[in-house]
Amino acid sequence: MEQTHTSQSGTAAATTTTPGAQRRVLVVEDDTTIVDAIAARLRAEGFLVQTAADGPAAVDTAEAWQPDLLILDIMLPGFDGLEVCRRVQAQRPVPVLMLTARDDETDMLVGLGVGADDYMTKPFSMRELAARVHVLLRRVERAAIAASTPRSGILRLGELEIDHAQRRVRVKSEDVHLTPTEFDLLVCLANTPRAVLSREQLLAEVWDWADASGTRTVDSHIKALRRKIGAERIRTVHGVGYALETPNP
Repeated sequence: MEQTHTSQSGTAAATTTTPGAQRRVLVVEDDTTIVDAIAARLRAEGFLVQTAADGPAAVDTAEAWQPDLLILDIMLPGFDGLEVCRRVQAQRPVPVLMLTARDDETDMLVGLGVGADDYMTKPFSMRELAARVHVLLRRVERAAIAASTPRSGILRLGELEIDHAQRRVRVKSEDVHLTPTEFDLLVCLANTPRAVLSREQLLAEVWDWADASGTRTVDSHIKALRRKIGAERIRTVHGVGYALETPNP
């Protein structure tokens, strides 16, 4: 039975100290063993959790419950996690952590393309999953703060424009849709154009994640970003990391 942390009671709110208190996480997974383990770990972290076992139930629950974050398996009955992600994101923006049973780069890139913010390949540790959830929610908080105190002006790097205030990107004056993670990754590279940033630096800056085991996540997001802004704009330095290319002055 889920323990509810009520916000109506001042006493209850004052005694809630867990980082995830009051945050809602919807876990969409048809494997009962996995979903029970995820739900138990997140509830222990202080999150409020609901679950769904198929695509239609996931969309309905997301619309009714308005979760702060979605943990979403790709392979689902009804319709798959990619379609769930599309429909949920059409309702309202919500961070999505995608789960895949296959270490398939195509799945990862498609997932990022439909609005997922991060992915994990099964099997995974519950400790790492909980850490990723905290990271995604911190990014949402940072984005809200940035939106209320926006940086003035638009950064122009040749035909690439980054509007910090509106979190919009244009290439050749055409809008480019980026996920929140892709936008943060691009801004991180654009803050020091032409400078090479290691995968570990990008993990720390964009994901708040210091474990080098997450460098595949960086690589997949870079590939998704290249597809949207142009592969020639991000240079790979093999064995080191990535740099944002800019026109010669």
